[in-house]
Amino acid sequence: MSNAYIYGIGFLAQGLFSARLIVQWIKSEKAGKSLSPTLFWQLSILASWMLFLYGLLRNDFAILLGQVISYFIYIRNLQLKGDWKKLPLFSRILCIATPIFAFAYMANNLQSHLDLLFFNSQIPLGLLIWGSAGQITFTFRFVYQWLYSEKEGESVLPLGFWLISLIGSAMILSYAIYRKDPVLFFGQAFGVIIYARNLSFFRKKSLPKDLKKNTP
Repeated sequence: MSNAYIYGIGFLAQGLFSARLIVQWIKSEKAGKSLSPTLFWQLSILASWMLFLYGLLRNDFAILLGQVISYFIYIRNLQLKGDWKKLPLFSRILCIATPIFAFAYMANNLQSHLDLLFFNSQIPLGLLIWGSAGQITFTFRFVYQWLYSEKEGESVLPLGFWLISLIGSAMILSYAIYRKDPVLFFGQAFGVIIYARNLSFFRKKSLPKDLKKNTP
């Protein structure tokens, strides 16, 4: 498969990630508060599934590793919303089997992938640490969201989720600019705006009633 098609899959995946934010943003604007819509999680699973495919085609272990934790959290949120079993059985089996197949496939050359991940001569050590820290921070937002939702007994996108998202996204965005990575840049640039807007919902919620009327 040519690089154009492979990058096309990567951009489509990032486009779906952006689409989920647009859905969440529009619904939240209508409600006047930060929401956790079902379509947000459905698009998340589809986009993540495509990034698994992109990672396999790019032979990139880091991409697969970065997706696996949040991928299963997306599924768990659909379970908390009672919408997971509404998906066709084939779709649910495919969702669960995909990361298992991906890691089994990559395990054939595990050592070479780990060497490429941790000893890549094209990426300075400091930049690698910074980019990895950004990815870890960005992934942790869904761990935080999952633990918070389990405590509440429902799927919630809390204040901490958006704050961690903004910090992690800014770190990855700076990494993407330095690396001149269009897929990473496209995926993060738009998200920063949505993360900041959701934070403003919580800020507005905490204001006294007489000030809320004058706050955009």
